[in-house]
Amino acid sequence: MRTRDDPHFREFITTRIPALRRSAYLLCGNIHTADDLVAIATAKVYRHWKRIQRLEQPDAYLRRMLLTAWLDERRRPWRREHPAEALPDTAATPAADTGERLDLVTALARLPRQQRAVLVLRYFDDLSVDDTAAALGISTGTVKTHTSRGLAALRTALGPETIKEPA
Repeated sequence: MRTRDDPHFREFITTRIPALRRSAYLLCGNIHTADDLVAIATAKVYRHWKRIQRLEQPDAYLRRMLLTAWLDERRRPWRREHPAEALPDTAATPAADTGERLDLVTALARLPRQQRAVLVLRYFDDLSVDDTAAALGISTGTVKTHTSRGLAALRTALGPETIKEPA
């Protein structure tokens, strides 16, 4: 059976696309780049699906592919387009809560890449410290340090009342 005809592959990917897009967007801060990162990760999973479907945690593999795609994109700035300062046309006024989201995305974009990756995995993808460490290939102590420093930087940027202490 060919991979693209495999209903297990289709189900696996379609159920994970929304979370992948959210994580990718929080990592890179641009919806178009996020879609590209999701496409890259999906293509890698597609190529190796027969092996991946036998893994105990195929989600971890998919998440790692997304992180790798993002890191590769950041390492190759000459391959990306540079956005213009002003767009030729304007969009409709965003909703009130969109402003808070944009502030958070902007603050996340200012964090160092490791801190940003740790915060996205811990608080948006809801991974444990151990799972985050495994996904990024770092120690649990480094995850805790990046979490603490990242949250402190977000509190400074957004205000202490915006970023609550994690439970």
